[in-house]
Amino acid sequence: MDFDDLVQKVSPPPIRRRSRARVRLRNYFLTGIVVAAPVGITMYLTWTFVHWVDSRVKPLIPKVYNPDNYLPFSVPGVGLLFAILILTLLGFLTANLVGRTVVSYGETLLDRMPLVRNLYRGLKQLFQTALSQTSRSFQKVVLVEYPTPGVWRVGFVATRAKGEIRASQADKDLLAVFVPNTPNVTAGFLVFVPRKDVTVLEMSVEEAAKMIISAGLVAPDGTRAPESVTPVPPPKPVREAAE
Repeated sequence: MDFDDLVQKVSPPPIRRRSRARVRLRNYFLTGIVVAAPVGITMYLTWTFVHWVDSRVKPLIPKVYNPDNYLPFSVPGVGLLFAILILTLLGFLTANLVGRTVVSYGETLLDRMPLVRNLYRGLKQLFQTALSQTSRSFQKVVLVEYPTPGVWRVGFVATRAKGEIRASQADKDLLAVFVPNTPNVTAGFLVFVPRKDVTVLEMSVEEAAKMIISAGLVAPDGTRAPESVTPVPPPKPVREAAE
Protein backbone atom coordinates (compact mmCIF):
# COMPACT_ATOMS: atom_id res chain seq x y z
CA MET A 1 0.00 0.00 0.00
CA ASP A 2 1.52 3.30 -1.09
CA PHE A 3 1.12 6.71 0.52
CA ASP A 4 -1.74 7.87 -1.81
CA ASP A 5 -3.91 4.87 -0.92
CA LEU A 6 -3.34 5.49 2.78
CA VAL A 7 -4.38 9.15 2.44
CA GLN A 8 -7.57 8.17 0.62
CA LYS A 9 -8.54 5.76 3.41
CA VAL A 10 -7.81 8.21 6.20
CA SER A 11 -9.41 11.30 4.57
CA PRO A 12 -13.25 11.49 4.70
CA PRO A 13 -14.92 11.31 1.33
CA PRO A 14 -16.05 14.65 -0.14
CA ILE A 15 -19.61 13.31 -0.49
CA ARG A 16 -19.92 13.13 3.26
CA ARG A 17 -18.82 16.75 3.57
CA ARG A 18 -21.45 17.77 1.07
CA SER A 19 -24.04 15.73 2.99
CA ARG A 20 -23.20 17.52 6.23
CA ALA A 21 -23.42 20.88 4.50
CA ARG A 22 -26.86 19.97 3.15
CA VAL A 23 -28.04 18.96 6.62
CA ARG A 24 -26.84 22.26 8.05
CA LEU A 25 -28.51 24.27 5.30
CA ARG A 26 -31.72 22.33 5.81
CA ASN A 27 -31.62 22.95 9.58
CA TYR A 28 -31.01 26.64 9.00
CA PHE A 29 -33.95 26.76 6.59
CA LEU A 30 -36.29 24.96 9.01
CA THR A 31 -35.17 27.22 11.85
CA GLY A 32 -35.99 30.24 9.73
CA ILE A 33 -39.45 28.84 9.05
CA VAL A 34 -40.04 28.20 12.77
CA VAL A 35 -39.09 31.80 13.56
CA ALA A 36 -40.82 33.54 10.66
CA ALA A 37 -44.00 31.49 10.29
CA PRO A 38 -45.66 32.34 13.65
CA VAL A 39 -44.82 36.03 13.27
CA GLY A 40 -45.99 36.18 9.68
CA ILE A 41 -49.22 34.27 10.28
CA THR A 42 -50.04 36.38 13.35
CA MET A 43 -49.49 39.62 11.46
CA TYR A 44 -51.51 38.36 8.49
CA LEU A 45 -54.47 37.26 10.64
CA THR A 46 -54.40 40.50 12.62
CA TRP A 47 -54.30 42.62 9.48
CA THR A 48 -57.09 40.55 7.90
CA PHE A 49 -59.30 40.97 10.96
CA VAL A 50 -58.71 44.74 11.13
CA HIS A 51 -59.40 45.10 7.42
CA TRP A 52 -62.57 42.98 7.73
CA VAL A 53 -63.92 45.14 10.56
CA ASP A 54 -62.98 48.37 8.78
CA SER A 55 -64.72 47.30 5.58
CA ARG A 56 -68.00 46.81 7.48
CA VAL A 57 -67.87 49.61 10.05
CA LYS A 58 -66.31 52.48 8.12
CA PRO A 59 -69.34 52.95 5.83
CA LEU A 60 -71.43 53.50 8.99
CA ILE A 61 -69.16 56.22 10.39
CA PRO A 62 -70.37 59.78 9.72
CA LYS A 63 -68.21 61.57 7.19
CA VAL A 64 -67.32 64.25 9.72
CA TYR A 65 -65.60 61.68 11.98
CA ASN A 66 -64.07 59.56 9.24
CA PRO A 67 -60.40 60.55 8.72
CA ASP A 68 -60.39 58.92 5.28
CA ASN A 69 -62.34 61.94 4.02
CA TYR A 70 -59.55 64.32 5.07
CA LEU A 71 -56.41 62.32 4.35
CA PRO A 72 -55.12 61.15 0.95
CA PHE A 73 -54.75 57.60 2.29
CA SER A 74 -56.88 55.16 4.26
CA VAL A 75 -56.18 54.87 7.99
CA PRO A 76 -56.38 51.23 9.13
CA GLY A 77 -58.06 50.42 12.42
CA VAL A 78 -60.51 53.33 12.47
CA GLY A 79 -63.48 51.02 12.01
CA LEU A 80 -62.23 48.69 14.74
CA LEU A 81 -61.74 51.60 17.16
CA PHE A 82 -65.19 52.96 16.34
CA ALA A 83 -66.74 49.50 16.92
CA ILE A 84 -65.03 49.21 20.32
CA LEU A 85 -66.34 52.65 21.33
CA ILE A 86 -69.89 51.79 20.24
CA LEU A 87 -69.86 48.48 22.13
CA THR A 88 -68.49 50.18 25.24
CA LEU A 89 -71.18 52.86 25.04
CA LEU A 90 -73.82 50.18 24.55
CA GLY A 91 -72.63 48.36 27.65
CA PHE A 92 -72.68 51.60 29.64
CA LEU A 93 -76.24 52.38 28.59
CA THR A 94 -77.40 48.83 29.29
CA ALA A 95 -75.97 48.91 32.82
CA ASN A 96 -78.38 51.63 34.01
CA LEU A 97 -82.07 51.32 34.71
CA VAL A 98 -83.28 52.70 31.39
CA GLY A 99 -81.01 50.39 29.42
CA ARG A 100 -82.06 47.33 31.40
CA THR A 101 -85.69 48.21 30.82
CA VAL A 102 -85.17 48.48 27.07
CA VAL A 103 -83.26 45.20 26.95
CA SER A 104 -85.93 43.47 29.04
CA TYR A 105 -88.63 44.73 26.69
CA GLY A 106 -86.67 43.49 23.67
CA GLU A 107 -86.17 40.07 25.24
CA THR A 108 -89.91 39.88 25.94
CA LEU A 109 -90.59 40.43 22.25
CA LEU A 110 -88.04 37.79 21.26
CA ASP A 111 -89.57 35.28 23.67
CA ARG A 112 -92.77 35.41 21.63
CA MET A 113 -91.00 34.25 18.47
CA PRO A 114 -90.67 30.44 18.48
CA LEU A 115 -87.52 29.96 16.36
CA VAL A 116 -85.77 33.22 17.19
CA ARG A 117 -86.36 32.65 20.90
CA ASN A 118 -84.32 29.46 21.04
CA LEU A 119 -81.50 30.93 18.95
CA TYR A 120 -81.31 34.08 21.09
CA ARG A 121 -81.29 32.18 24.38
CA GLY A 122 -78.55 29.85 23.21
CA LEU A 123 -76.34 32.67 21.94
CA LYS A 124 -76.92 34.74 25.06
CA GLN A 125 -75.96 31.87 27.35
CA LEU A 126 -72.89 31.11 25.23
CA PHE A 127 -71.57 34.68 25.36
CA GLN A 128 -72.35 35.08 29.04
CA THR A 129 -70.42 31.91 29.82
CA ALA A 130 -67.46 32.79 27.59
CA LEU A 131 -67.12 36.46 28.53
CA SER A 132 -68.72 37.08 31.90
CA GLN A 133 -67.16 34.06 33.63
CA THR A 134 -63.78 33.94 31.93
CA SER A 135 -61.93 34.19 35.23
CA ARG A 136 -63.66 31.03 36.50
CA SER A 137 -63.61 28.92 33.36
CA PHE A 138 -61.04 26.17 32.88
CA GLN A 139 -58.79 27.06 35.78
CA LYS A 140 -57.52 23.52 36.36
CA VAL A 141 -55.88 20.97 34.09
CA VAL A 142 -56.53 17.38 35.05
CA LEU A 143 -55.93 13.81 33.98
CA VAL A 144 -58.94 11.53 33.62
CA GLU A 145 -59.24 7.88 32.60
CA TYR A 146 -61.19 8.17 29.38
CA PRO A 147 -62.60 6.40 27.41
CA THR A 148 -61.47 3.19 29.14
CA PRO A 149 -59.55 2.45 32.36
CA GLY A 150 -55.79 2.68 31.87
CA VAL A 151 -56.09 5.29 29.09
CA TRP A 152 -55.42 8.80 30.39
CA ARG A 153 -56.44 12.02 28.70
CA VAL A 154 -55.88 15.66 29.52
CA GLY A 155 -59.00 17.64 30.38
CA PHE A 156 -60.11 20.98 31.74
CA VAL A 157 -62.31 21.30 34.81
CA ALA A 158 -65.23 23.57 33.99
CA THR A 159 -67.37 23.40 37.11
CA ARG A 160 -69.12 21.05 39.51
CA ALA A 161 -72.11 19.13 38.27
CA LYS A 162 -75.32 21.10 38.51
CA GLY A 163 -79.04 20.65 38.14
CA GLU A 164 -80.49 17.28 37.30
CA ILE A 165 -77.11 15.60 36.86
CA ARG A 166 -76.04 16.61 40.34
CA ALA A 167 -79.40 15.57 41.78
CA SER A 168 -79.29 12.14 40.13
CA GLN A 169 -75.82 11.47 41.58
CA ALA A 170 -76.24 13.12 44.98
CA ASP A 171 -73.86 10.65 46.66
CA LYS A 172 -71.01 11.56 44.30
CA ASP A 173 -69.15 14.83 43.94
CA LEU A 174 -69.04 15.03 40.16
CA LEU A 175 -66.90 17.47 38.17
CA ALA A 176 -67.71 18.62 34.65
CA VAL A 177 -64.51 17.99 32.68
CA PHE A 178 -64.04 19.04 29.08
CA VAL A 179 -61.78 16.60 27.20
CA PRO A 180 -60.52 18.29 23.99
CA ASN A 181 -59.38 16.64 20.78
CA THR A 182 -56.06 16.93 18.97
CA PRO A 183 -55.25 19.28 17.27
CA ASN A 184 -58.58 21.16 17.53
CA VAL A 185 -58.96 21.99 21.21
CA THR A 186 -62.33 23.67 20.62
CA ALA A 187 -63.92 20.29 19.91
CA GLY A 188 -64.12 17.46 22.38
CA PHE A 189 -66.29 15.69 24.94
CA LEU A 190 -67.95 16.69 28.18
CA VAL A 191 -67.60 14.01 30.84
CA PHE A 192 -68.70 14.00 34.48
CA VAL A 193 -66.05 12.40 36.67
CA PRO A 194 -66.04 11.85 40.46
CA ARG A 195 -63.65 14.22 42.17
CA LYS A 196 -61.72 11.33 43.71
CA ASP A 197 -60.91 9.94 40.25
CA VAL A 198 -59.42 13.19 38.94
CA THR A 199 -55.71 14.03 39.11
CA VAL A 200 -54.83 17.72 39.02
CA LEU A 201 -51.78 18.78 36.98
CA GLU A 202 -49.52 21.72 37.71
CA MET A 203 -49.43 23.04 34.14
CA SER A 204 -51.57 26.01 33.14
CA VAL A 205 -54.47 25.90 30.71
CA GLU A 206 -52.35 27.55 28.00
CA GLU A 207 -49.55 25.02 28.42
CA ALA A 208 -52.01 22.13 28.27
CA ALA A 209 -53.60 23.56 25.12
CA LYS A 210 -50.17 23.81 23.45
CA MET A 211 -49.41 20.21 24.37
CA ILE A 212 -52.73 18.99 22.96
CA ILE A 213 -52.37 20.96 19.73
CA SER A 214 -48.83 19.67 19.19
CA ALA A 215 -49.86 16.06 19.96
CA GLY A 216 -47.53 15.95 22.95
CA LEU A 217 -44.46 17.32 21.16
CA VAL A 218 -44.55 20.51 23.25
CA ALA A 219 -44.86 19.60 26.92
CA PRO A 220 -44.07 21.76 29.97
CA ASP A 221 -41.59 20.56 32.57
CA GLY A 222 -43.32 19.78 35.86
CA THR A 223 -41.56 20.80 39.03
CA ARG A 224 -43.50 18.47 41.28
CA ALA A 225 -45.60 15.35 41.05
CA PRO A 226 -49.30 15.73 40.30
CA GLU A 227 -51.62 15.98 43.24
CA SER A 228 -55.11 14.67 43.74
CA VAL A 229 -57.94 17.12 43.96
CA THR A 230 -58.42 18.39 47.50
CA PRO A 231 -61.58 16.84 48.93
CA VAL A 232 -64.45 19.19 49.57
CA PRO A 233 -67.64 18.74 51.58
CA PRO A 234 -70.29 16.71 49.75
CA PRO A 235 -72.87 18.65 47.74
CA LYS A 236 -75.94 19.96 49.44
CA PRO A 237 -79.26 18.11 49.21
CA VAL A 238 -81.22 17.77 46.04
CA ARG A 239 -83.40 20.74 46.91
CA GLU A 240 -80.62 23.24 46.01
CA ALA A 241 -79.70 21.32 42.87
CA ALA A 242 -83.27 21.47 41.64
CA GLU A 243 -83.18 25.23 41.97
